Amino acid sequence: MDRETVLFTCENHMATITLNRPNELNAFNYETLVRLQEIIEEIRQDPKNIRAVIVTAEGRAFSAGADLKERRTLTEQQVRRNVRKIRDVFTALERIPQPTIAAINGYAFGGGFELALACDFRFAVRDAKMGLTEVSLGIIPGAGGTQRLTRLIGPSQAKELILTARKISAEEAWEKGILNGVTDNLQELHRRAYSLAEEILQNAPLAVNQAKYAIDKGIGVDLQTGLDIEAKAYEVIIPTKDRVEALEAFREKRKPVFRGE
Repeated sequence: MDRETVLFTCENHMATITLNRPNELNAFNYETLVRLQEIIEEIRQDPKNIRAVIVTAEGRAFSAGADLKERRTLTEQQVRRNVRKIRDVFTALERIPQPTIAAINGYAFGGGFELALACDFRFAVRDAKMGLTEVSLGIIPGAGGTQRLTRLIGPSQAKELILTARKISAEEAWEKGILNGVTDNLQELHRRAYSLAEEILQNAPLAVNQAKYAIDKGIGVDLQTGLDIEAKAYEVIIPTKDRVEALEAFREKRKPVFRGE
């Protein structure tokens, strides 16, 4: 039986997506993208049970990007199909209501780096290397890299990294504001990722989701439009049972029990 290209587990409201092609440096072939899309859709449809998501990988690479061995066998039409698929899958990940955390365990190049950029938070081991290296292969980032990296660190720094195809260290990525933290080893990497997820899980899941929505939707608009987006997100929360539970817990001097309702 073929190895599962992507593993998916969920425990205590925390889902973990694990890329599982270590011998291929977790490169994205079409099969992997299809499976990843299925998992993301499952997560999107279950926000009550799944409240935070960690994305990581097996082996020494987070992901080396597109599977170039497969790419060499494809027609131009199939290449376009793959590029559309990876772009759509990463956009779907970015748009799920739950917070997402990339635990970058090794190399993250091209599409691998773009996967991390589609997450809300990013941690990496100190010896990880990352970069958008596509122009060195005669293409450009096609899964959101030109847009997400620019929004994260600004156009000048994004152009420098993309146009040079430069590979940077985790430390440099942290200094540029790409990463939320750098760890010395894999054990610490997963501890940091899970610790952040657990901290988020202490809060009302619907409120967390709406706060994420307001931030994401307000990034590219003027302040007044952003305030309107925030107001609409707040309106979604007012009739929830969790909001009432928080008030009751405050009155009773106890920790609230949030149910995502």
